[in-house]
Amino acid sequence: MNLRNPDIYDPRPTLRHPVIATGAVRREGGLMTAETSQTLDRGLTLLTLLADHPEGMRVSEIAAELGIGRTVVYRLVVTLEKHALLRRAADGRCHVGLGLIGLARQVQPLLREAALPPLRRLADTTTATAHLTITDGADGLVVVAVAEPPRAELFVGLRVGSRSGLEETAAGQAILLSRRGDARPVVAPPRGPGGVASAAAALSVPGIEAVVGLYLLTSPDEAVLSELVAARDAIATRLR
Repeated sequence: MNLRNPDIYDPRPTLRHPVIATGAVRREGGLMTAETSQTLDRGLTLLTLLADHPEGMRVSEIAAELGIGRTVVYRLVVTLEKHALLRRAADGRCHVGLGLIGLARQVQPLLREAALPPLRRLADTTTATAHLTITDGADGLVVVAVAEPPRAELFVGLRVGSRSGLEETAAGQAILLSRRGDARPVVAPPRGPGGVASAAAALSVPGIEAVVGLYLLTSPDEAVLSELVAARDAIATRLR
């Protein structure tokens, strides 16, 4: 088994935020295809841009990054601020708003509902602790669902809400690899006698950075990794 070396990957690739131009409804192959809303697309792109800049951005900086006029950006800022999705600091910089926290809280129960059946099967077949972990901020992870092996006398304990750094675990390395288009599982072997091994595989679901992972008392073999990938794919299917 080839172990992935995180040092050969750029963990923080530069992302651009293009604005997608839209038009009217058009017909393709006999079907009516509706274009997206340009204003909504710009607003969501603006929020994504601010999420990538925790230090905040001025209206002029946002306009330059998105390639649109300041007047348009100002209207977007006022609208998003009205819904608490954006906030402006005293220095004029824009930040993501606290209203996004409420929206995010509604997503985690949906993730748990979709993930738990495959996670339970994975934990049972591998006799290891299975989990679903998502990104938390710019460089963190948080566990949102856990399934413990029902027939194992010894296993690794893990709590929902546990946090770790993006570069500290196999789950984090799987996220970093997925940003480079690599969806292969990542394995971290035990560190010393009595250490815990881990393995993780990133989900391929638009809008979500998440991994399915395992904590094991021994290094996983190919059969375990196959079960991990199958669980990952099952959860991705349930979320689409």
